Amino acid sequence: MPRAAAKACPTPPGLPSPELREDPDAPASDTSSLTRRHLLGGLMGGVALAPLLGGILSGGPALAQDLRYFRIGTGTTAGTYFPIGGLIANAISNPPGSRPCDKGGSCGIPGLIVVAQASNGSVDNVEMLRAGTVEAGFAQADVAYWAYSGTGSFTGKRPFAELRSLGMLYAEAIQVVVRSDGFIDRMADLKGRSISLGEEGSGTLVEARLILDAYGLSESTITPLYLKPGTAADRLAKGELDGFFMVGGYPVAAVSDVAARVPIRLVPLDGEPADRLLRTQRFYIEDEIPANAYPGTAPTPTLSLGAELLTRADRDPDLIYGIVRALWHENTRRVLAEGHPQGRNFDPARAVANVSVPLHPGAERFYREAGLLGNAANESAGAPAGTTGTDSATGEKAANGKIPAETTPTGKAAGDKAPR
Repeated sequence: MPRAAAKACPTPPGLPSPELREDPDAPASDTSSLTRRHLLGGLMGGVALAPLLGGILSGGPALAQDLRYFRIGTGTTAGTYFPIGGLIANAISNPPGSRPCDKGGSCGIPGLIVVAQASNGSVDNVEMLRAGTVEAGFAQADVAYWAYSGTGSFTGKRPFAELRSLGMLYAEAIQVVVRSDGFIDRMADLKGRSISLGEEGSGTLVEARLILDAYGLSESTITPLYLKPGTAADRLAKGELDGFFMVGGYPVAAVSDVAARVPIRLVPLDGEPADRLLRTQRFYIEDEIPANAYPGTAPTPTLSLGAELLTRADRDPDLIYGIVRALWHENTRRVLAEGHPQGRNFDPARAVANVSVPLHPGAERFYREAGLLGNAANESAGAPAGTTGTDSATGEKAANGKIPAETTPTGKAAGDKAPR
C-alpha cells in the first residue's frame, strides 16, 4: 500500500497507528503480518470482527484499497447485544473480495468493515458515543432517552442532544433469575438475599434499581452485588448467589448457561407495581417470557423495552443510510434469524415505532423511501431540557420534525399510554 493511502485510511481498533509501528520506513509488504497479528489479538480480546480472511488477513486486495472501519458498542459476551452485534457486523461488512449481494454475499457498503466491540452495555455505549470512541452502539430505549434529555439516570449531565437512532431492533425482557430450590417465588422474597443487579455502566443495573423501587425494595434491603452476567450465573449455579437481574432478548447466554447446570425459575414482574411502571415509564412494554425459554421454566410475566441502535448526528448521512439499508436487507435478516433466536424478531415495520430519540437523517431517509415512516412514527422523543426541539448542530427538528408533547420528569408524555 503506498504510504499516502495508508495515511488516508483510518486505523482500525486494535491496530497501532503508523507512528507506533516498529519500523515506520518498512515496505508496505511488511504490514500484512503486523495487521494479521493485531487483528487476531483483537479477536482474542473480546472484539467480534467481520470475516476478513478473504481480504485483510491474506494481505490481498483489502490492503491495496482504502477501508473504512465502523465500531459498534455492544455488551458483555454473556449477554445478547454482543452476539447480535457480531451477526450484524458480519452481515453488513463488505471488504474487498466479498461475494456480491445478489450471490448471497454482503449487501453492505463496499470497503466497510464493521466491528462489534464488547462493553458493559447501554450506559457504557452511550458514553463511548459521547466521547466518539465508537461510531454506533446498542442501548435500551429508556437509557437512550435519559441520555438525550439529561434526565433519569443521566440527571446532572449535559443532555446528549447529538444522539440519534438508527431504529429499534427488538424488545428485550427484564429477567430476574433464581434457583428453583432457593425459595424465591416473588419479588418480595428478594428481601435480605444476595442479588446481582448488573455491573456499573450496564442498562441492567438501571432497570434493576427501578424494579426494586417499584416493589418496595432497595439496595439497602438486599445484599447487592454488581457482577457481569457470566460471573453472576456462575455464582448462582454454585450456590454463592441467590439471584441476578438480566436485561436482554431471551435466551440470554448467561441464563442459558446456569439453566444447563441447575434448575432455575424466573421471578414474575406483575401486579400493581408492574402496572405502575407501565404508567410511569413510557418505554416499558407488558410482556411474557414463554415456557421453556430456558429449560424447565414456566411462562413468566415481565416487562420489556426496545433495544435501539444509536449513533451521533454528525455521522455522514450517506454512510448511515447505507448501513441501515444493509441492516434491513433480506440477506442480513436471514443471517440474523439463523444466528440467534432474537434475530427472528427483527422487523423493519416496527423499527421506527416509539424510538426514544430522533432518527439520524440517513436512517430517516431509508425509512421514508421504504414507506415505513408515517405520521405516528418517531414522534415520541422529547427534546432535551433547554432546547426548542431542534438540534443545534444540524438544525434538524426532533422526532420527525415535530416538537413533542411536554413530558413528565419520568420522560412519559402527558396522556401517553404504555406501548403494547
